[in-house]
Amino acid sequence: MSGNFGNLIGGLGTFEGAGNAVVAVNYLIVAGAGGGSFGGGGAGGLLTANDSSVTTGTSYTVTVGAGGAGNAALNSTGTNGSNSVFSSFTSIGGGGGGKASAGSLDGNVGGSGGGGGNSGSGGAGTASQGNAGGTGYTDGQTYGIAAGGGGAGAVGATVNSGSNAGGAGGAGVASSISGTSTFYAGGGGGGGTTVSSRDGGTGGSSVGGDGTETGNAGVGTVNKGGGGGGAGTGTGSGGNGGSGVVILTHPKGRPHITSIGAGLTYAKTEADGNTIYTFTAGTGSITI
Repeated sequence: MSGNFGNLIGGLGTFEGAGNAVVAVNYLIVAGAGGGSFGGGGAGGLLTANDSSVTTGTSYTVTVGAGGAGNAALNSTGTNGSNSVFSSFTSIGGGGGGKASAGSLDGNVGGSGGGGGNSGSGGAGTASQGNAGGTGYTDGQTYGIAAGGGGAGAVGATVNSGSNAGGAGGAGVASSISGTSTFYAGGGGGGGTTVSSRDGGTGGSSVGGDGTETGNAGVGTVNKGGGGGGAGTGTGSGGNGGSGVVILTHPKGRPHITSIGAGLTYAKTEADGNTIYTFTAGTGSITI
């Protein structure tokens, strides 16, 4: 993972032409997370660093990725989350969790990979953004015990499913870029076949369903990029993935964002000597 998560240092750089300066902006870009199926949904990809090449008077694209839909565990894989973007930097949406039966049971590739379904493999993650999902389990019998693998988190290793409990989701990342230490991009827990469900990884992710009658899973938290939980027993529904977020900061008194497109939802705050723009939905252009 590039950059120092707590580093909010920025400043003016060299000047380019009349009235245009190169400035430093810190960013955190979290993509939408994958939805769960039997396997847990993978966390949205996470990028954070200091970009020292931003030029005042220039427009840059900002997009906040939506979370993927959770799906019925027996017949469909969870939907991948959508990408989040700032300038030339793109965080990849989290992979959907693998289904319980019929066809490929693997979790989807994504920013972090979705957990495998019934005996399926976890999806691969994206380099420098997330990890691979956990493997699903089955004992190979016609009416055997099965469990979904955990969805991957941004940094934490996933847990492969056990004999009756889904794998735990991988842990996310703590960042203080907003002025408060907050976890982002945790993987969703896999579904189980007994009442032993498994937790999602810290970072807005969701618990997997257990082996109760419905076995429905929890959903990822909005603007945290946490994976949706996998459904229990193959009869419930996987949880939706959490949406992503884009956060930009620079020291107070330095050039501010001068315009923000109508398609973006955002809040402007100040903390620790920094001006903070938190984009929570939509897509559009900003001018710095």
